[in-house]
Amino acid sequence: MDNPVLWSLISIQVTMGAFDTLFHHEGTERLAWRPSQKHELRLHCVRNFFYLVIFLCFAWLEPHGVWTMILGGILIVEVLITLWDFVEEDLTRKLPATERVTHTLLALNYGAILALAAPVLWGWALMPSELIPVSYGWWSIFATASAIGVGLFSARDLLAASRSDRLDRGDPARLVKDLPPRQSVLITGGTGFIGQRLVQALVAAGHDVTVLTRDIRKVDQLAHPVRVIDSLERIHSDMRFDAIVNLAGEGVATGPWTARKRARIIDSRVAMTRALDALIARLDEKPAVVINGSAVGFYGLHGDTILAEDAKPNPAFVHDVCAAWEQAAAHIARHGVRLVVLRIGLVMGVDGGLLGKLLTPFEFGGGGVMGDGQQWMPWIEHDDMIRVIAFAIANPEIAGPVNATAPIPVRNADFTAALGAALHRPAVLRFPARLIGMLGDMGRETMLGGQRVVPVKLLDHGFQFDHDTIGPMLQRITGSRPTRDVLPVPLARNA
Repeated sequence: MDNPVLWSLISIQVTMGAFDTLFHHEGTERLAWRPSQKHELRLHCVRNFFYLVIFLCFAWLEPHGVWTMILGGILIVEVLITLWDFVEEDLTRKLPATERVTHTLLALNYGAILALAAPVLWGWALMPSELIPVSYGWWSIFATASAIGVGLFSARDLLAASRSDRLDRGDPARLVKDLPPRQSVLITGGTGFIGQRLVQALVAAGHDVTVLTRDIRKVDQLAHPVRVIDSLERIHSDMRFDAIVNLAGEGVATGPWTARKRARIIDSRVAMTRALDALIARLDEKPAVVINGSAVGFYGLHGDTILAEDAKPNPAFVHDVCAAWEQAAAHIARHGVRLVVLRIGLVMGVDGGLLGKLLTPFEFGGGGVMGDGQQWMPWIEHDDMIRVIAFAIANPEIAGPVNATAPIPVRNADFTAALGAALHRPAVLRFPARLIGMLGDMGRETMLGGQRVVPVKLLDHGFQFDHDTIGPMLQRITGSRPTRDVLPVPLARNA
């Protein structure tokens, strides 16, 4: 097997496979956290184990006779598993174009590898059965490193598949059970992290849902049946909506806050809210309620001050964003429509948001505290967020700003410890404030700043959170298997 061309093709295969795993499986698709992909994860587990055997064999052994036949059988089974995997992927998810291209290149390159290896394997198969130790220098070391990598991901995929059933969140219809039957709801931002789950819950409960989105590519991710429009102009004046939920807006923590980025963040929210105001003005029948998004960033940056809905804000760009959004929404009330402004905290769910970005680094031991870890993180569990929206729609007494956060905010150090415990991983790294400060105001305000926000109005109106404590919440939504030696995470001082 001392063929530089063959080894070059193997190295290309490994590189493309690593890209597919890290960029697609772990990055964009996040297969390990999707219960629907349990069978795909099992196939990946078996295939990666076979790759481990193949790489180690090519690196250090020259199999002859029956051993060659066994190796050939493994190569054939690997091809069959790959074909099975292609079918499973098409049945359970929509592959992005980059993943399809990568799979095609992997298949072509693998075919070239088999074509070059087949004559060698045939010659070995005709020899007496034995395993001859060999070494190809750096190629053997490269193959061994590749074997270790695929072995780790084989174990990771097996563990991920085994926890898939524990990630089941139950019937989404229960999240909106307080709503009157057959409500007609218009949602902007319906393809986002919160919006998708809200659509799923409303559709499951039998409500009529209209989603405004400009990204038609994401429509397949929505629960159906749902009406999708790309412009509010498509809504006729005689159409009726019981409620409008406005969640649209460009992500705040998705890149440095250049002047252009700051303008887009604000304009995306204000423009959509003004368009909704214009829509409501021309509707023959006004909606009973509009639920408008905002964020705890409205309060700016505070230390340990407890912040209820009537708290005064401090200057910060995140305050400017929320203030502009809320001011645009305030005009809606002049139509006689009840307006609820949800000041949303960090929404915790494995499907996306902050937690979705942190799961992979924490699982691989890369979790740690931001700065001194004493900044407050007002949070709310994903499904509780949907329940808050439904609660606000269903209760005519609720109006104005509402803090959509769990009743017990947590410091960053406590959150880090709780997530590490839930994933059974160490989280001992420290990310210095100076390093995070290199991201500019975005890093200082969203990672090092915080607000100790409490949901006074929700609690006063009798809302009951399913998840009010960070540790048990993370244990539940990550499908963690609690162990006797995992103790509750203590609250930080001054908590």
